[in-house]
Amino acid sequence: MSALTSLRSCARLQARAFATAAPSSSSPAAGSEPLTHYRITLRRSAISLSKNVKGTLEALGIHRRLQTVYHRHCPDIAGKILTVKELVSVQNVPASAVRTKLEQRMDRRASRGYVVAGSKLNAEP
Repeated sequence: MSALTSLRSCARLQARAFATAAPSSSSPAAGSEPLTHYRITLRRSAISLSKNVKGTLEALGIHRRLQTVYHRHCPDIAGKILTVKELVSVQNVPASAVRTKLEQRMDRRASRGYVVAGSKLNAEP
């Protein structure tokens, strides 16, 4: 009985280590730069889920659907991701791919639709 219990606990530890480990270098950028951050995007809503799940999302800094946040690889973040793994999509990205909130907002911003060629306000007579 004891051997069976230790075998199960060993299998759980291996499964957890496999789930939190970074995948092998499948993208071309991964060969040149180490993957140091998680890119976490909330895909499913947390409505009618427990306070524990909602608190975990808040601790990750995610407040609305399709919001993306970046976090460094560390065990506590990996544990939080495992708690909400059904709700989020996670990608490993290098440090150069990390975008601030302002940079993400500017990427989503629509173009003006016109270009200012010149201004008569700044012209000298």
